[in-house]
Formats: sequence, structure tokens, C-alpha cells
Amino acid sequence: MTHTSMKILVLNAGSSSLKYQLFEFPEKKVLVSGLIEKIGEPIGRVKHMLHESGGAIIQEMAVSDHQVALENIALLLLEGEKAVVKNPEEIQAVGHRVVHGGEKFSAPTLIDSEEMLNDLRKLSYLAPLHNPANITGIEVAKKVFPNARQVAIFDTAFHQTLPDYVYRYAVPNELYTEHGFRAYGFHGTSHQYVTREGARFLGVDPTQFNAISIHLGNGCSMTAIQNGKSIDTSMGLTPLGGLIMGSRPGDFDPSLILFLGKTLKMDFDQIDDLLNKKSGLKGLTGENDLREILNRYHNNEAQAQLAIQMYIYRIRKYIGAYAVVLGRVDAVIFTAGVGENSAFIREGVCTDLEILGIKLDTKLNSADSKETREIQQADSLIKLLVVPTNEELEIANETERLLTSIR
Repeated sequence: MTHTSMKILVLNAGSSSLKYQLFEFPEKKVLVSGLIEKIGEPIGRVKHMLHESGGAIIQEMAVSDHQVALENIALLLLEGEKAVVKNPEEIQAVGHRVVHGGEKFSAPTLIDSEEMLNDLRKLSYLAPLHNPANITGIEVAKKVFPNARQVAIFDTAFHQTLPDYVYRYAVPNELYTEHGFRAYGFHGTSHQYVTREGARFLGVDPTQFNAISIHLGNGCSMTAIQNGKSIDTSMGLTPLGGLIMGSRPGDFDPSLILFLGKTLKMDFDQIDDLLNKKSGLKGLTGENDLREILNRYHNNEAQAQLAIQMYIYRIRKYIGAYAVVLGRVDAVIFTAGVGENSAFIREGVCTDLEILGIKLDTKLNSADSKETREIQQADSLIKLLVVPTNEELEIANETERLLTSIR
């Protein structure tokens, strides 16, 4: 199939931020990328990077809402001497990251009706911190780029291959059948991208590739991948479970919620705030920047040392569980901000895993590189990979695939 030229704008809308990249296909060339932060605050920050010329535009200004943010992006793309497109019609497609697709959306989906948007709105209760911002991004993009085709790419879609005995919870059936109470999993775009990239790097058939993918950023998750498909993942109904994260606790005894409500008299909003914004590394150390926590760790601060021990231990426990689930593991993949950049965390995770045939090469692990690379010893039975993730590129790829298939 021949791929015609297409400019695809990728939007990744958070509750108070908007990341974007403009790609030119079929070359997959990045024309611009950027980030607008602190939307809704008195002073926001706009960072717009020009990849062809290598220049950048950085502004501090009030950005009242996502519509103003996207209008700013349009101005940066279209106007002035550094414009990269002459008119909005040059952008044929906008690919949107949508965090939660529930069971209804298991693949990239063309947003071509108000009914489809209403279906997305109904799922917002499953991801109240993320989906409303994603939907706002779609609504605004339709106004700013009215001729572009809008495509939703779901974080949960890659995990739709989970078997029912993995995604179901042992609670009354009607909670699943009537309310969709099950594990969905997240970071699917990242896990999918690094799985394909890892298989390509090793020269193996992605449909025969077994891997454990470890996404470590402010949000953290792990996925067991069998024959290129997700068969288990650490996050569940929401992005709260699994590994210890920047401000989220990961796995804990759910009776804690009863204690918070009954004994400490906290209401649901307070409990939600505590678990989503004040727990994890932040709850243990007072902050969620792992780099600063590691500085405190090396200065022998007790709380930082405990937090790092807990963080690493949880990852190691999931590696053991997923190795059993998979039976054969071809590679363990580290990705995202911490996974790609912290040799210390990778070493802590991989030390004393000879029982699984894992042997880390500390020299390769500590090498300064931004490329996909192997970091295991020559006689390690399992490959250890560092694969830089690129969620925006994966969203663009999926958008282009969908539009090419229905053209």
C-alpha cells in the first residue's frame, strides 16, 4: 500500500498541560514539538521547539484553558517567520491520546460524531483526572482544525488482549456486568511502542516476542507481553494500582479506604486527593522528583532510603511474577523518564536476579546514551534493554494506519 504525504498533529492533553508534536508522513519526520504548562494558573509556560532549524520559542503568559492553549499552538504553527504550515488545511489529521477507553474502545477510533464523544464522556468516571482533559482537547481541535480528521488513541487499547481471568476482580459479578469494574491497564501506547521497538532492535518476529516492559516515570506500570500482546499489567481499573509512583501508592490493602473514611472521617474527595496526589514517593519523602530523592538517598537520609528500597522491591516482585506468567522471557525492557535515565534504579532492580538468568553489565548500564541498547552481560539468559519511549510517534503511527486503511 502506498502512503501519501500527510501532516499529523498529535495532542496529549493533561488536566493542566498540553503536549504536542507535528509529524510529516510517510517520513515520520518531526516538524515541531512543544509543551504548554500551568493551564488555568495566573502564569503559564509555552515551549515550542522547531526541529528543522533547531530553534525554540519560550513564552510565559496566562493560558486560561485548553482552547486558548490550542489556539496558541495554531498561531505558532501558522503565523510568523517561523511558521511550518501555511494554513490549517495542511494538517489532515489530529491524533489524540485518550487515557481510558473502557471495554467499548479497543482500537484507534475515528471521532466522527457527537455520539462517539458522548460515549467518551460516559467513561470519564473511570479516569476523572485524565479523560475530561482529553475530551476537551478533541473538542477544541475540531474548532481550530475543522477540516482535519480527529482520531482517538486509547491508553487502554493495548491491554484489551488480557484474558478474563486476569482482568476480572473477585467481587460480585454485577459490578463488572453493570459498571465495568475490571482491570483495564494503562500506558498502553508506551508499552506497545517499546515492545515493537525492542523486537525490531533484537531482530526477532514481534509476534513471537515475550517481554516484561517496565515504564517508570511519574506514573509507573509493568506489562507482561506474550507473542507481542499484553497478557497482564500492573495497573487496574484506574492508574492507581501496581508499582509505587510519584504521587500514587500502587498496590495496598483496600481496607485502608474504609479506615480513612470510618476512623479518620475523610470524605471521598479527600481520599481521592490523598491516594492520587499525596501518596507514593511524595507520601514517603515529601516530594515526587526521583532525582532529588536519590540525592537524599546517597546522603543517607532514612526516609529517602526506605522509599527507594520500597520502589525497587515492588518492581522486582512484579518481574518475578511476570516471569512465571510468561514461562519464557526474551527481554526485560526499561523505558520512560526514570527507566531510560536512572542507571542506579536499573541496577537496583536487576541485582541478584540470577535465579531468572538475568545478569546486568554495570559498565553498559552506566554508559551515557539516548539510544535503544542492551545492558546485560554476554552470558545473561535474558536480554536487558533500555528503549526510549515515544508515545507521540506511536499515536501518529496508529492515526496514519487507521486513516490509510479507511481512505
